[in-house]
Amino acid sequence: MRALLISSAFVAAFASSAPAVAAPTSLLPTEPEAAQPSSRLVPLAADSAWMPRFAAAADKLAEALRSRDEAQWAPLLGGQWLSAADRARVRNLLGDRNSPFLPALLSEDVTRRVILGWNAPASLSAEERAAIEAGPEAEALVCWSAGSNDTARWPETAVEADNRAGRSYACARIAYSIRGETPSWRAFIEQREPA
Repeated sequence: MRALLISSAFVAAFASSAPAVAAPTSLLPTEPEAAQPSSRLVPLAADSAWMPRFAAAADKLAEALRSRDEAQWAPLLGGQWLSAADRARVRNLLGDRNSPFLPALLSEDVTRRVILGWNAPASLSAEERAAIEAGPEAEALVCWSAGSNDTARWPETAVEADNRAGRSYACARIAYSIRGETPSWRAFIEQREPA
């Protein structure tokens, strides 16, 4: 026991007399990463296996949002996992006179809809594109706009699908999964304030 106490005292004395060592610096120079450009959005191909799934989800979501009934739209946006702040934000989007949702979904004009996916890089092979198409999960943006003008502008990147006041369209992101026995999806409504 005495030997243990002496060796412990010796280690403590040695540790207190040793100079502090600074954290090692990297031998590799680092530079800030270059910002990646936003991926371009393109209309989902009409013959995509995902198109009927996203179209049905978009129809159900539009109907729930038009009702303005939280009991109808909240389950589609995450149900019990939808935070109180997100519930309030969606409630405000559906009631705000400047919101893009009012003219896009709640006006008496004809509502147009587009389902957008991300443009795959040209470097992908045909096999890689087929694997993505056949995958068990996919995401798309659905956007609505009022009026019958077929030349109206849709978002070109996901950043523009921000449901900011003044947009001529309102958008939601739908994440779809066909894993397991029952296909499922969840919608997300993002909002970004002007800078």
